[in-house]
Amino acid sequence: MMTILIATRNAHKTAEIRALLGPRRLCLTLNDFPAAPPVTEDAPTFAGNAAKKAFEIALWLANNWTLELDAGAFYVLADDSGLEVDALNGAPGVYSARYAALDSGQPGNSSDADNNAKLMRQLAGVAPDQRTARFRCALALAHPADKKLKLQNVRCFDGTCEGRIQSTASGQHGFGYDPLFVPAGFAQSFAELGSEVKDTISHRAGALAKLKAFLDSAKA
Repeated sequence: MMTILIATRNAHKTAEIRALLGPRRLCLTLNDFPAAPPVTEDAPTFAGNAAKKAFEIALWLANNWTLELDAGAFYVLADDSGLEVDALNGAPGVYSARYAALDSGQPGNSSDADNNAKLMRQLAGVAPDQRTARFRCALALAHPADKKLKLQNVRCFDGTCEGRIQSTASGQHGFGYDPLFVPAGFAQSFAELGSEVKDTISHRAGALAKLKAFLDSAKA
């Protein structure tokens, strides 16, 4: 069985990725590798951040390989994703997870509640038809056992989900901006639609479909 280290400690992301990849692949997380170094996500794009994270974790593994696993079937998968709002010139973008924290200069991510509250403040007075937005996801796949492991060799897969930002939060499912984001063609937020619908139309689902196609074509 292939083993994939999902380079995150985010339980919500992990659950989505595990569900979408299916049972044929063993998915670990950074919680299984407490000594893994932190990666500074300072690239200007989602793809840049995902590739950097996958590469640095894969390189660390390559230099500290003590796993009793098949190295040939072990991959590092990194995700960077976020929300782009047209009325805000694409913000919060790559700062989606720490959008509210930018105001205080505090390091680390903000709470979902704080990020959503800031987004609502920023969009106050913006007409409903001007609240177009999209979720973007970039996935990066690196192979620690690749003797030619380089940042530029990391494979990336992307996905996008178009929609709009509603004026009030609704729904109890999902995470992040899900209670505010209504995908195109629907009248309910991601948080109302739940995982059964979200996992078929989301940005992450689109990126993972491309990843799965690559893995299947490589007979991984």
